[in-house]
Amino acid sequence: MTQARAPRADAVRNRKKILTAAGEQITENGPEVGMDEIAAAAGVAVGTLYRHFPTKTDLVAAVVAEQLARVADDAEAVLARVDAGARAADELTAFLGRVVEASATDRAVKAAAQVLGAEPGDHADEARAGAAVAAVIQAGQTDGDIHPDITVGDIYLLFSTAPTDQPPAARARWLALITPGLTSRPRRAQS
Repeated sequence: MTQARAPRADAVRNRKKILTAAGEQITENGPEVGMDEIAAAAGVAVGTLYRHFPTKTDLVAAVVAEQLARVADDAEAVLARVDAGARAADELTAFLGRVVEASATDRAVKAAAQVLGAEPGDHADEARAGAAVAAVIQAGQTDGDIHPDITVGDIYLLFSTAPTDQPPAARARWLALITPGLTSRPRRAQS
């Protein structure tokens, strides 16, 4: 059997430049930005862009996947801090705030946050994020700080309904309003 050859260093650099430029262009101009504009921002020929990403859907999916990996890395860092003794409720609230703030300013992060929980299955970074958030929730529930009925799905619901189109003060107020719903303080029954 022949082994697959590692990509050339210039191909790796070009792919990274394309993903960075695509993320920036999507943030500034939305997902409808043209492939020519992305290639120009990356400093590569359009053909080079298409060799790496045959369709715009492929490119946008790669940008979203990269952002989802960052969210998963953050969730795992949250879990590490909880395992080291940080309060789970505080860490979960701070994580939620970071994702919402990033989603408000970066459309690629917003798309990544909306992917969480959207479809079951085989997304490794989504699984990493979900496992870390579940462990943080469990730690907070064990400590009595996080309400016993909170689930990972609830956190994903909060991501998908966050007021990312509102000004920073409104987003901060939203976080302050939803935080008590995560904690173990008594809540009124739903009618």
